[in-house]
Amino acid sequence: MSKLPKAMLIDLDDTILAYDKLSRPIWLSVCQNHAEELPNVTPEQLVEAIDEYRKWYWSDPTRHRRARLNLGNVRGDVVEGGFERLGIKAAELALKMGNEYAKRREQAVAPFPGAIDALVALKDLGMRMAMVTNGSSETQRAKINRWDLEQYFDFILVEGEFGKGKPEPDVYRHAMKTLDSQPSNTWMVGDNLEWEVAAPQRMGITGVWHDWRGRGLPKGASIKPDRIITSLQELLQLPLE
Repeated sequence: MSKLPKAMLIDLDDTILAYDKLSRPIWLSVCQNHAEELPNVTPEQLVEAIDEYRKWYWSDPTRHRRARLNLGNVRGDVVEGGFERLGIKAAELALKMGNEYAKRREQAVAPFPGAIDALVALKDLGMRMAMVTNGSSETQRAKINRWDLEQYFDFILVEGEFGKGKPEPDVYRHAMKTLDSQPSNTWMVGDNLEWEVAAPQRMGITGVWHDWRGRGLPKGASIKPDRIITSLQELLQLPLE
């Protein structure tokens, strides 16, 4: 990969916008706010229990898709699952804490440093770009509009609007069709190793993994990205094809 491609498909959450990195500190703050209502556990213990349940909850692809398209009481369910691991029964408090977390997280979401500058530079180079994001139209469009991201893209595909999400092949095919590109001259850029690397690679698309944590591939990972970046600005280190 000595040159940039004709077109790029770019993920939103944890690629353009810093999202998951906010999770733990916000959960800790929420748990600290309600420490007096849960005197028998520390906020740290509660965060660990919530985190364990959260990882289990989102690990199932079917449950993941259903929940991301209709977040509803998902956050409250996650807190209640954490409570159960600690022997706590307090459904009303769980919902209250879940709603507080969701509100604070959405307020805190912001682009990664340099991400917008990278999009501007890629557009100035004449790069054809499509945003490809999973989730509901309401949730994703609110973030897109808040940061005025539509101006940088030739096309935006939101799972809740298109009817399918990554890693369904039709998602990548449709995005490429709108950009008039082929797999051989298209990159998919994102943080999810399955959705943004493995699935696109099976179609002949170059998979670029956004390792925003800077930790490298998980130990024993079978998925091998064509390129690894820690910020979108690293995409600008190559000349245009």
